[in-house]
Amino acid sequence: MVTAYCVKCRAKRDIKDPEETKLKNGRPAVKGTCPKCGTKVFRIGKMPEE
Repeated sequence: MVTAYCVKCRAKRDIKDPEETKLKNGRPAVKGTCPKCGTKVFRIGKMPEE
């Protein structure tokens, strides 16, 4: 599972519905929502292969 820091919860959470994306400079990133509060969360880096 991919984790990211939720600013609203102030804790690391698993990303709900993770989606791979790329930044303007080509770096990979993962975006999704916090399962607890529903806030959008974002993490720079590739999604780990499972």
